[in-house]
Order: sequence, then C-alpha cells, then structure tokens
Amino acid sequence: MKDQSPERKTLNILHIDTGLELRGGQRQLLYLATALEARGHRQTIATPEESPLELHCRKQGLRTFLLPCHDPAHLFGAVLLRQQVREGAFDIIHAHDGHGHSLGLMVSVGIAVRRVATRRVLFRPRKRWTTRLKYERGSDAVIAVSQAVGEVAVRSGISPQKVRVIFDGVEIPRRVPDDASRRALRKGWGIGENEFAVGHVGYFSAEKGQWVAARAARLVKQRLPQVRFLLAGEGPPGSEAELLDESGGGGANLRLVRRVEDLGEFLPALDLFIMPSVSEGLGSSVLHAMAHGLPVVASRVGGLPEAVVHEQTGWLVEPNSPEKLATAIGVAVRDRERLAVMGREGRRRAESLFGCEAMVRKTESLYHELVGGPEE
Repeated sequence: MKDQSPERKTLNILHIDTGLELRGGQRQLLYLATALEARGHRQTIATPEESPLELHCRKQGLRTFLLPCHDPAHLFGAVLLRQQVREGAFDIIHAHDGHGHSLGLMVSVGIAVRRVATRRVLFRPRKRWTTRLKYERGSDAVIAVSQAVGEVAVRSGISPQKVRVIFDGVEIPRRVPDDASRRALRKGWGIGENEFAVGHVGYFSAEKGQWVAARAARLVKQRLPQVRFLLAGEGPPGSEAELLDESGGGGANLRLVRRVEDLGEFLPALDLFIMPSVSEGLGSSVLHAMAHGLPVVASRVGGLPEAVVHEQTGWLVEPNSPEKLATAIGVAVRDRERLAVMGREGRRRAESLFGCEAMVRKTESLYHELVGGPEE
C-alpha cells in the first residue's frame, strides 16, 4: 500500500547513475528509489543499458531510462535523455556519481528543475574551478555521505549552505541468527568450529586497502593459526593474484570470495569485520557489518571514525599498516566476551544513526525543501 498522505506533494524524480558495477552507491540508490516509490513518488533511474543496476531495477519493478551501450561519454544518451527531461516534467534530478552529475547538467540546461548531487568520495578535484561550475553553480544541493566528505566538498569550493550530510542507510536485520543457523552458515563458508573468521566486503582496489589485509594475514599466520581471512569482492584483472601474492600465496588462512549478493548469508558467519581502507567516504559495508552485530576494525581515515567508535564498537587503526591491523585482530581473538559487547553496541549504533528509514526521510525532506513543498 502506498504511503501517501494528502498534504505531501508527489514528486517526479530522475536519478542518474553511470556506474558499470553494483557497489555501495548503487545499492544506496536502490534503497532510496524503492522507498520513495512506496511513499508515492514517481521514480525514473537513468543507468547504462545492461548494467547491474539496470538488472536490479528490473527485478524490483523500478522505471528506468537506459543509456545506450557503446556510447563514449554518453553523448548520444544525453540527447535522448534531454528529450525525456523536456517531456517528463521532473521536479528533481538527483545524480549519484560525478559523471552522472555532468550528464544531468547537460540534459537540463534551460529547463526548470532542481538538481541534487551526491558526493561519496574524499579526493579533491585538481581543478577547483570545475568543481565550482559543476557543484556550486550547477546544483541546488550536494549530499555528502559523511562529515568528512562534506568538509572536503567545502574546501573544494562548494558553499557550506549547499552541503547536506546524509549518512548512507542500511537495513537492520530483525534478529541476529541463533547458534544453529550461524554454525550452518559457517560450515557453508568452510569455517571450522574452532576457527576465528575475519571478513571483508569491497571492490578490490588500492583505496580499499585489501593488500593491507593480505599482508596482515601473512603476519598472523604463524602466531594465530586459528584465524581465517575471507575477502569478498571483485576487482580489475590481476587483482586477485596480487592479493594472494601479498599474503604469501594464500593457503589455509586466506580465501578470496567472489561477489556476495546477500550479505545476510555472509556477515553472520564472521567473528570480526575489517575495513583497511586507505581512503573512504563512509564505508557502507562497515554499516552492514555493524547492523549484523559484528565488531569492526577499520582504518582511521575519512568517514570511518564517524561509523566506528574506537574501543566501543571496534577498533580504529592507522592506515597502510598491516602490523597495526594484525595487532588489533590479535586483541580481538583473545577477548571473545569483549567482542560480543562491541557487536551489540555496534548494532545499536547502526539502528540509531544508519538505518535506511533515516536516510530516505532526510533525502525526501531535502527534495521537498528544494521544490517548495511540505517537508516531513
């Protein structure tokens, strides 16, 4: 049943995402669009044809506009999308990545529509004038997924008044699996009863720091033989071989897992989650881990300290340091009671700050503010 109250203005929203993978940003877009659709707003998602996002939109019954394949810089797609914008009477164009925002500007010049851009990354553009053109003059609001991302946006030339911090949202499981269910999950992942499972989910890239985890696996191999590392994700060609090489050839204590579609079938099998990023806007997989009651060891970079509270919901360690990560894992292994307390605290923190409902409500409120309609 639609959650549509009479006093709330129904919005017509065009979302744009040009990503060719299903990563954290695309999952956030799916959460947002699905919830807004349930609230009675009209959604259209512009995404590359045959992208993972398109496939998920199709499964969930979300309306799409497909950007053609084999279209460099989406130039032909921009012509088609501009016609859609002219005819669609959109209230909001919300770009969920940098290229998407450029495309949104191209297709909406001279058309009365409010523009929103989401920033998920920490890097500062090399050319500050392009940032001012795209985000300061070319958007009505910029959503930053963490305070850290918001601060970088302001230092890059975007007015503080335009920047809104809205944390990513995650679905909070109703309950943590019981011991029998957890044993079954662990068995399915090849984790023994007396082993300690350390896991990670993320695209294999330099900024995500999986190489730090791989070297940490090598360090703990001798002194903590019961520790198993499961790194879930995919990356560019050769990335898996490089990680195995960093770990000393992998072996019994390191396993690389392909993309995990259902985190609810992976995270409850773990004892500890790690996020050894070198740069991180917020880290949506960390939020998922906390929602599942897992303590987290994360790098002290970007927005990660906004999610993980040191020595309350896990540990923060210096980035680029396999030694520091290995030490924190050793502390976790030796104090299971403390781990359980941290896991419960992390789940409570995820419920209070990072639930999907809060993310959707704040984004919808921003939309209403921009178009002059009633806010929540």
